[in-house]
Amino acid sequence: MDVELIEIRDFLARHHPFALLPPEVLEQLPKRLSVRYFRRGSQFPPRDEGAPQLYILRRGAVELRDAEGELTGKLAEGDLCPSDCLPDEPNASHKGLTAEDTLVYALPCADLADLRARHEAFAAHFEQPMGERLRTALAEIKDTSASNTGLMTIRVGDLVGQGLIQATPDTTIQEAARIMTEHHVSSLVIMDGERLAGIITDRDLRSRCLAAGLSRQRPVREIMTTKIQTTDANTLGFQALITMTRLNVHHLPVLEGEQVRGVISTTDLTRFQSANAVYLVGDIHKAKDTETLVQISRKVSDVQVNLVAGGATADQVGQAVSAVTDAITKRLLELAEAELGPPPVPYAWMTGGSQARREQTSHSDQDNALLIADHAKPEDDAYFAALAKRVNDGLDACGYYYCPGDVMASNPKWRQPLRIWRKYFTNWIERPEPMALMLASVFFDLRAIHDPDGLFDELHDHVLQHSRANRIFIAYMTSNALKHRPPLGFFRNIVLIHGGEHDQTFDLKHRGIVPVIDLARVYALSAGIGAINTLERLRAAGETTALSRDGAANLIDALEFIGTLRVQHQARQLRRGQKADNYLSPDELSPLERGHLKDTFIFINTMQESLGQRYQVGRFA
Repeated sequence: MDVELIEIRDFLARHHPFALLPPEVLEQLPKRLSVRYFRRGSQFPPRDEGAPQLYILRRGAVELRDAEGELTGKLAEGDLCPSDCLPDEPNASHKGLTAEDTLVYALPCADLADLRARHEAFAAHFEQPMGERLRTALAEIKDTSASNTGLMTIRVGDLVGQGLIQATPDTTIQEAARIMTEHHVSSLVIMDGERLAGIITDRDLRSRCLAAGLSRQRPVREIMTTKIQTTDANTLGFQALITMTRLNVHHLPVLEGEQVRGVISTTDLTRFQSANAVYLVGDIHKAKDTETLVQISRKVSDVQVNLVAGGATADQVGQAVSAVTDAITKRLLELAEAELGPPPVPYAWMTGGSQARREQTSHSDQDNALLIADHAKPEDDAYFAALAKRVNDGLDACGYYYCPGDVMASNPKWRQPLRIWRKYFTNWIERPEPMALMLASVFFDLRAIHDPDGLFDELHDHVLQHSRANRIFIAYMTSNALKHRPPLGFFRNIVLIHGGEHDQTFDLKHRGIVPVIDLARVYALSAGIGAINTLERLRAAGETTALSRDGAANLIDALEFIGTLRVQHQARQLRRGQKADNYLSPDELSPLERGHLKDTFIFINTMQESLGQRYQVGRFA
C-alpha cells in the first residue's frame, strides 16, 4: 500500500467510529476517500460539493453556525462534520466556515451507507441514542476474564429454593420452629394474607423466646421482625451481599414484583461462592482493638482490585468499599464507647462525601461530623470530644487520612446539638455565601453511620423542606456546581494538564465524575429527594419535573462509564504497587474509549448548560 494511504488508514483506525471497522475494511477504505484542502474562511461544506459527502477533519478547524448565524461549536481533528449523509443528526443543517487552513477526507454518502449496511457496530454509532452507545461502551471496557463469575453474575432469584416456606402471625412459636426444622431453613417468612408481615430467624428464636423466657405457645407476631429490608429477584448476588453487609443482617426476603419468592441468606451466598474480600466486614466486627482494624484495612485495596478483575462497575466498587469503611467506623465507635463508657445523651455519627454517597474508592480522606441530642449539657462535650478523637485517629491509622479542610467530628464546629445543626443548614440555605456553597458539597451529602435514636432523620427532613422551597439557594448551588467542568476545549478536544507531576493527563474525578455528582445534588435538592447516592438521585429525579427520564438515564450511563474507567485505572496502579489516583493519560485508552469519553464529556457539558439556563446562573455567579 502507498505510504500516504497507510497514513490515512492509521488515522482512521485511531478515531471513532472508523475504529469499529474490521482491519481488512480499514485497509481498503482510504482508496474510497478523496482529500480536499480549504483555505481559512472557506464556506463549509463547500459550494461546489455536488453529491453530498461525509467530511472527516484531518487537520484544521471548522466553526459551526445555526440558521440564525449563532456559533454552536467548533470541530477539530478526528471530528465528523454535519452532513446531508446523516439527515437524522441534530446538527445536520448547520453550516460553517473553516477557522484555519483545513484538510479533510471526504467519503461519498453511498460508500457510507454501504459501510453501515455491512458492519453492525459501525452502523450502531449513527443509529443508537447516546445512552445505548455508552452502555455498549461500558460493556466493552469491563474485564471479561474468567474471574467474572460467581456472585457478580448470579441473580438472587436463581439462588432461592422452590416454594415459599411461610407461616401466619398467629402461628405459635413452637409450630414455627417445627416448620423451620422440617424444611431445614434458618428463617421463616410471616405472611398476613398476601402481605409480607415479618420474618423470624434462628437468632430470634434464641434471643427473643428462649433467652427471654417467653412461652413457646405465644404467637410469632411477638418475636418477628416487622421492619424488613427486601431485595428483588433480579438483584445480583453480589449486590445482595453488599446490602446485608451494610445493614448487618443475614436474611433478605426476595420479591418478584409484589410477590414474595423466598429468603436469601448469607449462608446461601457463601455456599454458592467461597468467601471473598467483602467478607472483611466479618473480621471487622470481631476486631478487639484499633491495631487489628489497621491490619484488616490494608486489604481494602484488594477489594477494589479483585472486584475490578471480576468485571465490577464503579457503582459496585463504591458500594463494597463504602460498606467496609462503614464497618470500620462502627467498630471504632464501639471500641471508643467500651473505653469511655456509654454516651451521656444520644448521638448520631454522620459521614459525608463519597462515603455518604456509597461511592468510595480505597482509602480516601474522611469527612464526618457529630449530631448530639438537644438536651446535652455543656460538660457532655468532653465525652464526645474524646469519642471523636478516638474515631478520627483510628480512621487515619486505617488509611482514611484526616480531612485537609478539618471537616471532622474532632472539630468542635462540626460536633453540635441538633438545634445548632438546624441553624447551620437554615443559614446556608437562606444566605448562600461562598463558604456555605463550598460546605454544601459535603454537608448536603450526609448519611448517619450510627444513629440509634433517629436524630439524623429529623435534620435531613429539615434540610429537604427548606432547600426545595428556596429557588435562589438552588440557583446559587447550580452556579457553584457549574464550576466543575469536563476537560473540553472549545474545539471539543480533551484538554490535558501541562507540567507538574500529572503532565499530559486529565483528572477523571474532578473533571468527569464530580460534575455529574454536582448535577445530581442540585436535581435532588430542587425536587426534595432524600436519596444521597448519585445514581439513586438521578433515577429519582428522572421521575420528577427536575430531570427528564432520558436525561437521567444518559447521566447514569455517563457516570458509570467515567467511573469504571477510573476504578480500572486505579486497579492497574494498585496492582503495580503504586498509590491510586484520578489522573488518566489518554494513552491508557483505546481509540474507541477516547471517542466515547469525548462524547460523554460533551453530553455532561450540555446538561450543565441546560441547568444553568434554567436557573439563570449568570445572575448568581
